[in-house]
Amino acid sequence: MTAFLGMGLLGSNFVRAMLNKGGQVNVWNRTTAKAKALEQYGAKAFENITDAVKDADIIHITLKDDATVDEVLEKASAGLKPGAIIIDHTTTSAAGAVERTKKWKERGFTYQHAPVFMGPQNALDSTGTMLVSGDQEVIKKIEPELNKMTGKLMNLGSETGKAAGMKLIGNLFLLSLTSGIADALALGKAEGISAADVAGLLEAWNPAAMVPARLKKITDGKFDQPSWELNMARKDARLMMEGAKKGNTHLFVIPAVAEQMDKWIDKGHGSDDWTVIAKDSI
Repeated sequence: MTAFLGMGLLGSNFVRAMLNKGGQVNVWNRTTAKAKALEQYGAKAFENITDAVKDADIIHITLKDDATVDEVLEKASAGLKPGAIIIDHTTTSAAGAVERTKKWKERGFTYQHAPVFMGPQNALDSTGTMLVSGDQEVIKKIEPELNKMTGKLMNLGSETGKAAGMKLIGNLFLLSLTSGIADALALGKAEGISAADVAGLLEAWNPAAMVPARLKKITDGKFDQPSWELNMARKDARLMMEGAKKGNTHLFVIPAVAEQMDKWIDKGHGSDDWTVIAKDSI
C-alpha cells in the first residue's frame, strides 16, 4: 500500500499516474477537498493523516517547503507503519534533507529525498527527471518504485543532500533563463521587434548549445584569453538599457549584470573575457 501526502498539482498527478498503473493509493491533504477529488480516479482519501499512512509501506510527499514537510511528517508519525519508507519530492534546502534523513533513521524509518524537474503533466505522464542521492542501498531498494514515476532517475551518489542542492541549482538556472527571456522580449518591444521574431532568433541561433562551452570557459578560469572583452560586453549592455529606456520598457536582469561588469572593470579587468564577472563564483 502506498500513501501520498500533498495533493497540489504535482502530487495529484503523481497519484493519478500511480492509479493508472494499477496501484492502490491513500491520499491526504490539509484541504480535504483536494484529496477527495482523487477518489473519482480510484484513490482513497482520508481526513486524518494518521489513518492515511497507517497501512502504507511507502509514503510519498509533495509539499511546500522544509517547515511544511517537518510539520506534516510529525503529524503523520503516530500512524507510520514500522519500517515505513518516506520519499519526499518537495524542493527543500540541502541542510533540511540531511537533517530529516538522520532524524527519521534514528526514529526507525527511512527518509529519502527525491526532488524532481517535472511539471504536473510530467507527473501524469511519468516523464521528466527525478534526482536522488544518499544511501545507495536505500536507493537501490526504492529504484523500481521511482523509475515508474519519471522518465529519468538521476542518482547523484552517496552524498546526502546533494540532490536537494542540485535541484536548487537547476531551479536557479530556470529563474535566470526566464528573466533573460523577459529582458529579450522587453528589448524587442522597445525596438519594435515582435515576440515571434525573438522566438525565431532563439530557435535558429539556439544559444542553449553554448552553455557547456561557456561553463567550461568560466571553470577553466582563462579570462585573459578573451573571445568577448568585458569592455565591449559592457558597451552592449549600455546599448540594451538605453534602447529599453527609449522604448519605455523595463529590463530585469541586464542592469544587475551591468553593475557587476562595472565592478570588474574598476578592478582592471576590462580587457579580459567578460565571463570574468563569474570569477568569484568558482
